[in-house]
Formats: sequence, C-alpha cells, structure tokens
Amino acid sequence: MEFAGLRLAWTVLLAGMIAAAPAMASAQEAAPTAAPPRQNEKHDAGPGILKLLPADAVTQHSIDTPQGRIDYTATAGTLAFYDQSGSQSASVFYTAYVAKNRGANRPLTFAFNGGPGAGSAFLHLGVVGPRILELGPDGHDATRAELRDNPQTWLAFTDLVLIDPIGTGWSRAAKSDDAKNFWGVRSDADAMAKAIALYVSHNNRSSAPKYLLGESYGGLRALKTARALLRDQGLAVSGIVMLSPLLEGWLTFGDDTSALRAALQLPSLAAAELERKHTFTPEAQAAAENFAMTNYLTTLAGRPPQGDDAQKFYGRVAEVSGVPEQTIANARGFINDFVKTVRLGKIVSRYDADYAVDDPNPERTSDRGSDPILDGVARAYGGAFADYARNELGFKTEMTYTLLANDISGKWDWGHGGRFAVSGEDDIRTLLAFNPSFRILVAHGYADMVTPYGMTRYVLDHLPPIGAAGRVQLKLYRGGHMFYIAQDSRRAFSADAAAFYRAAE
Repeated sequence: MEFAGLRLAWTVLLAGMIAAAPAMASAQEAAPTAAPPRQNEKHDAGPGILKLLPADAVTQHSIDTPQGRIDYTATAGTLAFYDQSGSQSASVFYTAYVAKNRGANRPLTFAFNGGPGAGSAFLHLGVVGPRILELGPDGHDATRAELRDNPQTWLAFTDLVLIDPIGTGWSRAAKSDDAKNFWGVRSDADAMAKAIALYVSHNNRSSAPKYLLGESYGGLRALKTARALLRDQGLAVSGIVMLSPLLEGWLTFGDDTSALRAALQLPSLAAAELERKHTFTPEAQAAAENFAMTNYLTTLAGRPPQGDDAQKFYGRVAEVSGVPEQTIANARGFINDFVKTVRLGKIVSRYDADYAVDDPNPERTSDRGSDPILDGVARAYGGAFADYARNELGFKTEMTYTLLANDISGKWDWGHGGRFAVSGEDDIRTLLAFNPSFRILVAHGYADMVTPYGMTRYVLDHLPPIGAAGRVQLKLYRGGHMFYIAQDSRRAFSADAAAFYRAAE
C-alpha cells in the first residue's frame, strides 16, 4: 500500500509484491451451496493481450457476520476503454461484491491501492473483502498464509468494487507501449473516474451514495479521482476513506534536513520504541508528540546545541526514538538512519518500525533496500488473490496477476514540479467547500515511517474551518503502514469505518 517501485524514496506507498500462492483454507466453507461461476453468454475478446481475459464471472455466496448472515453476488470482470477511433484501448479488472435485498440506495464503495503500480489485493484480502488473508499468529509469516472468511467485511454496511489500475492486477492496455498514457497523477485519476462511471452505468447504481477508499498513494488517488468524477462524469462522491495516505509530496519526499519534517516523523519512531519496551499508552505517545513539536522542533530549527545542552538533547532524542545517541549526535539530531541502528543485529521495517527481523547482511553498515514487510510479508497477497479469483470467483485466465508493477513508479508522471510538488490539500479543501455533506476518514498506523501519521495530522490541522465540525476525522491504530495485518487493529478500523458510514444515514 505505499510507495512501491523504486525502493525507499520511490517506494513510499504501499503495495506489495507478486508471490507464489500460499496454502488456502477450503473455499467458502461457510457457503457450501454457492452456485458455480456464470460466464456471460457473449464475450468479445479484446485486441492483443486482452484476448487472454475471459468473460465476467458471476458467483453467489454468503457469509456470517456479527450483524447476521449476508447473501451476496460476486463479479470478477473487466471494463473496456475505447479510444477516439472506437478501438479498445484497455481493459480494467474489477471485483464487485453486492449484498442481496439491501435496497437500491445502499452505499457503494470503490477501492484501490497505491504504488503507484499496486493492485487492489491488499485492501481486498487485508481489510474489506468477504475473504481475508491471515498471515500466521503474529501477522508476519507469509509461509503460514491462510484464506478465511472475514466476519468484519465491509459488506455489512456497503457494497464493494475493488479496481486494479491499468498495468496492475489483470488491468492492461491493448498495446503495451500505450500503458504509459495511463501512468500519471492526472491521467490515472481520469481513468479511475471512467472505470467508476462505467460500473455505475452498467449496474444502474447512479442513485447510490458513492464512497472511495484508497491506501497509500491510493489516498491521493482517491482525492484526485473524486475531483475527476464530478468534473468529467457528473458523479459526486459522498465521502472518502484514506488509509496511510500520501497527501503532500513536499513532506513525504522532502528534504531530510527539514526540522519540520523530522519533527513530524519522530512520533512514529517513538511509538515503535514504546511498543518495544511494552510501555505504549495513549498518554506516553502524546508526551512523545509534544516533545517532537516543541523542544525537538525548535532545537533542530535553531543553531545546533553544544556541550552539556547537546548531550542532554541527543540523549532525550535517543530515549524517545530508540536510535543510539551517537548516531543522533553525528546527524545533529536528525534521524535518517534507523533501519539497522534501532535494534542491534536486526533490520527494522520502514512500513512498521515496530517490526524487525534478523539482519541478513550484518557485515554491511547500510541496508540494501529490502524491507521485512514489503519483501517478506506482502508477497503473499499476490498469489493468494490469483488463487482465490480462479478457484472461488471463477475468473480463469493465463495472464499473470501483477500485484506490484515495479516499472510504473519510475515512469510515473507526477506533473509540474515532480513528486515533491504533488499535493492533495487543495483537493480536500475544494471537496469540503463545494459539497456540504462530503466527509473524510483518515486512518494511520502509529509506527508507519513510510507515510508517518504526523504529516497527515499537520495537513489536516492546517485546513480552514469549512462547514460543520467533524467532517474530517483522523483515527490512529497500533501497527504500521499495513496496520490491518494485526487483527485487533483491523477490527477497530472496520468498526470506525462502519460508524463513519452510519453517520451519513
């Protein structure tokens, strides 16, 4: 979810990697009467590689939730794009879950991940879908991955459509050279808006309240897509849920010597250190946040301390962050080197600074870019989804499912000023101002060092008062960028999301 693609700097938005399929529980054990997949009677194969895409597969399922049994229809299919000549230019893969007998005006949520270059399997099998991938007892063991029913599925309060941007999942351009036309902030949002409009039209859901859910870069994508939907498709969005989002490029990708940026990152390291010491409490975390935005920020912004003042300050930063005092002193208080210094003999994940594994290269002073979560845990989602789509949803194709397309990030068109200038703040302000009922829910893991929650809080705290209070909510959970790996955090997030949707009723 993330920056996946160019490792570290480019790899700031979550996604995942392709992997072999893990061991699966028997498909939909809770619904043994599920009907076999139904394919459309007519299916016109597209040009080029699109010939490998089958007709839409429609299956019937049910799942038991705390709110009761939900009968639903699953559709794994594609939406066709056409160019000005009338030739098919691309196919967009999607998976839709629609609850039966729930009313025409039931909320409809369109979800996507980030990257840029990530498929939707993370949100799909990690949070919202009726099936969920459990990654062992501690949520970090890909070899013990198991697909199970998800009692906290968001189907309890909204229908779902999960979309893979072109170049990811099974979404492809008809001509490989044309894929780059979809790889940019503006063109990507336009394509996502087009896909959403097609689904709404094909399924007669224009009257349904529409929501967007985006993870990591997908958070920014959701904001841009909401603007494109209204501008080009005449569709207004009722709300957006953003999970570990990128909001401001100047903060996420900015200068490592920025005092403000360092102060906004420190609370995430502090949360991981409190977890390591088994002393995490909201009060302890609040104290770390206060230190970060007062003494730490003002000291970094001023002349570097000397003598006893320096020793006292660097010692305090070391205590809060877990980074050795000498490492902090060498950088005059800034913390850019924590992956191999926070825990001796370990490598810490940027995606969750509370998670560390044995260092595979202890003789090296710097890490080689591989991340324990992105390259260790996240790989399981790709194979799991491909297996699930084929064997449970009936979508059978010889095309490779691309969970993370590494080449897309490097070719992404960030617009004028590049990735440092990309911004979602103006989109938030405009959406709030132009739609009085529009609302936003932002969710973050405390220990995420890829998109630290402090950066999002800074952006939200500096919004002007627009309309009624409480239209923008920030919720924090134990864990990192993919905090939903932990069952307790996933359940808490889903409960908060359900309340967010109910508030609009």
